[in-house]
Amino acid sequence: MKRILYLKLLAGYVIFAILSFLTVATFTSHAALNFIQKDTASTLYRESKLLASNYAANYYRGTMTLEDISSQFSIVSVYLDADIWLVDQNGNILITSKNGTAPPSESIPGFDITVFGARYYQIGSFFNTFEEDTLSVFSPISIHYKVQGYLLIHKPVSGLSALKDGFLNISYMTLAVIMFCALAMVWLFIYTICIPLRKITRAAQEYSTGNFETQISIHSNDEIGYLAASLNYMALELSTLEDDQRKFIANVSHDFRSPLTSIKGYIEAIMDGTIPYEMQDKYLNIILHETERLNKLTEGMLELNKYGVKGTMLDISKFDINNIIKMVAQSFEGTCKEKRISFELILTGQTCFVSADISKIQQVLYNLIDNAIKFSHIDSAITIETTEKNEKVFISVKDTGIGIPKDSIKKIWERFYKTDLSRGKDKKGTGLGLSIVKEIVLAHNENINVISTEGVGTEFIFTLPIYQME
Repeated sequence: MKRILYLKLLAGYVIFAILSFLTVATFTSHAALNFIQKDTASTLYRESKLLASNYAANYYRGTMTLEDISSQFSIVSVYLDADIWLVDQNGNILITSKNGTAPPSESIPGFDITVFGARYYQIGSFFNTFEEDTLSVFSPISIHYKVQGYLLIHKPVSGLSALKDGFLNISYMTLAVIMFCALAMVWLFIYTICIPLRKITRAAQEYSTGNFETQISIHSNDEIGYLAASLNYMALELSTLEDDQRKFIANVSHDFRSPLTSIKGYIEAIMDGTIPYEMQDKYLNIILHETERLNKLTEGMLELNKYGVKGTMLDISKFDINNIIKMVAQSFEGTCKEKRISFELILTGQTCFVSADISKIQQVLYNLIDNAIKFSHIDSAITIETTEKNEKVFISVKDTGIGIPKDSIKKIWERFYKTDLSRGKDKKGTGLGLSIVKEIVLAHNENINVISTEGVGTEFIFTLPIYQME
């Protein structure tokens, strides 16, 4: 299996690393240098205003000499790591913090303070005075509202670039930490998502080949763990379904083969004269009985398939369940006389109206009562009881027959299933009656349960909704 997801994650990580590096090297570098220049210019401008208003102004007032100012400028220039100039209106340099008092002939060629525009600083060679780019700020020196000169502060941009490089080094180290954390997150994603997905994919491939024994060993309490648990449960259900299908086919084959073999054998015997003419009626009746049995099997299977289709339509109506129970019980009068079986009806109230499909509920009652009669002893009683509770009617059909083995209770709802105890008594049964009962009850969104003890008897209980007046 191709590790495409791994490659996508690694490719994404590499692209993220490259883009992050380029961002720091270009945008961050430019932004950092721009910030440092503006911050430095602001600091130098504040110092220039202080120097212009205190020292330079005193010179023009005659209270300080150039030598006095020069000594102060030298101290401040060391603190600022910058060169401080005092120039007159014409651009003649009077003092520099590095050289002290300048010669009278030294001037700034082409000096024009208006080139600063609205800004208080500029970056460049400052009228070709410097060989490298320099940050220059100025403050006018005003006496009685008249500009007498200017105080200039110059700082090489190379010093600012060093600060920028230091800031970038910190950014690169921060980026390295981020990339390490990102790599850890990628690894964590691979460990918690990709590897489990590979296990799930392998298991799914095994399921596609019909191998449902494979289990996914993922037990995390998250969506991946839930998906793995769901797939394990699906595999178990599919495995059970496969076994059920084999059992179903085996049961269908057995229950169809037996009557077909009898029919085929008796017909061949009649045709070749093995069975004398005077005995043919007897065996024709047997053939008819086996044919009816096949017909019941076919009808039962069609009935079950109908309920297996989603959206089975029910004809819901209001009817008295007590009256229906009495009618269905009366239909077994002949059979009950043969086995001397009586009915004990314990019905709640005179009437008990429910909302359900009357024909389907009649079929449920018929199948349950028929099942109870088949496995009841001679001279016994079958109890049918209705009880109202929580807007539901509980209908119970109870016999005192042979009961159901404990290991067979969960299987009695399966199609064609017959217990070992029932096979000797239920020669005519199809094994579909209880399956049909359960499907009808479930179609009504109701429940059915069974309580049985081997050798004591069995009780089936199902619910129906009480009819509500609108």
